[in-house]
Amino acid sequence: MPVTELTRPPLRADNAAPVLALSGITKRFNGIHALDDVRLSIRPGEVMALIGENGAGKSTLVKTLTGIHRPDAGTILLGGQEVAFDSPQQAMAAGITAVHQETVMFDELSVAENIYVGRHPTQGRLGRIDWTRIEQEAERLFARLEVALPVRARVRDLSVAQRHFVEIARALAQDARVVIMDEPTAALSQREIRELYRIIGQLRAAGTAVIFISHKFDEIYEVADRYTVLRDGRFVAEGSLADIREPELVALMVGRAVHQAYPKAQVDIGAPLLEVAGLTHPTEFQDVSFSLRRGEILGFYGLVGAGRSEVMQALFGLTPGVRGEVRLDGAAARFDTPGAAIARGLAYVPEDRQQHGAHLSLPILHNLTLPILSRFGFFTRRKAEAQLARRFAEQLELKAAHLDQHVAELSGGNQQKVVLGKWLATDPRVIILDEPTKGIDIGSKAAVHRFVSELVERGLSVILVSSELPEVLGLADRVVVMRQGRVVREFTRAQATPETVVAAASGVALEAA
Repeated sequence: MPVTELTRPPLRADNAAPVLALSGITKRFNGIHALDDVRLSIRPGEVMALIGENGAGKSTLVKTLTGIHRPDAGTILLGGQEVAFDSPQQAMAAGITAVHQETVMFDELSVAENIYVGRHPTQGRLGRIDWTRIEQEAERLFARLEVALPVRARVRDLSVAQRHFVEIARALAQDARVVIMDEPTAALSQREIRELYRIIGQLRAAGTAVIFISHKFDEIYEVADRYTVLRDGRFVAEGSLADIREPELVALMVGRAVHQAYPKAQVDIGAPLLEVAGLTHPTEFQDVSFSLRRGEILGFYGLVGAGRSEVMQALFGLTPGVRGEVRLDGAAARFDTPGAAIARGLAYVPEDRQQHGAHLSLPILHNLTLPILSRFGFFTRRKAEAQLARRFAEQLELKAAHLDQHVAELSGGNQQKVVLGKWLATDPRVIILDEPTKGIDIGSKAAVHRFVSELVERGLSVILVSSELPEVLGLADRVVVMRQGRVVREFTRAQATPETVVAAASGVALEAA
């Protein structure tokens, strides 16, 4: 289908009939309600925030709208006509498409090929694919989006933000009526986020309806006009964002008031436990030095590309070619492999829980006990595994049908809790938490924050790597700031303010010093 400039005038969302309306949507899995009598409506040119905790039913609703699941009951009206989709292809053909946090594309194909995959324009009587036209149409799409992206580039070579732009271009190529954006900013820099906001504004001006899913309230209030709240698979509320404050939204999400204050246990901080001096990698970081004391939460903050995660991966034995000195309890230590690090009492909870943190195809039970299987006897393993898994599931407030449920079936927040429990089962002395609340809702965040505070009460030492400044300031006893692969400042809890920490991370503090 050729791309044409939209000639219809932008529609005022408050005067138009809904382009998409859901009523009574119900979906069960193994007798459990994932969705129960859900309703939702959105008008052309409107941005609606779909809000809810992990496990509230947002993902199931998106899969229902995009043809992955068929509802057990309820109706979907698109443009006033009842529709039912048996596949994502049918949903896309009807004008509903989704841009996911983790994009699914053909990495070996070009940008233009990904935009038109499955519906290539043809030429001649033999129906040959018109490659010239594909590339020309793709270039027009990116010109319309005001995004500079080579259409012949392989998708495997693109950044996360560029992949999002390809998906948005694909939606425009199909003249999508409804675009669903599911946590689209999770892995983007601030500059890329602003660029995405601009493109959302273009979609709104063109009359496209946008369903925006995010756990970040600043983003919701920045881009959305209205909200719909789900809780435990049910519709709770909807309305204009101009008429509701953030604490009220939070209360609707979780069914109770949630205090945003970070629970900080008062713990006596002891002598240095882990000491790092001159840690260097040829391409990732240089001369990184810091110490971690017993019972301390040491925060690491920095902008995208600062090198925080790379340092933690090196400490855990995941990165070859690292030099420098590491001492544990005053004795020289060298962690060439994760096994060596675990044996000495280190644990690392990675940023990417799905790729590196959990085995999604295994049950919760096996995930929680995987690092310590050698500790169980052959005949008593099942009982011991179950007891340990149940203990950590209760401590972390894990929401699951049973411990034999596969981790892939859990919400993002509950997957993160499984990863936390898995490493805590190793009885570590030092636990490194790399973005432990990334992509999870405010209720799950509160549970993780409480648990982090409990860890130091038990005598553990914690390294907290986070891009969320309030999280670092609220939980950390000291804050180490990195910039461009180097440690640039260190603040005590009393010294660390949003202004001083951000200034150091951006380089302003260096100039003033």
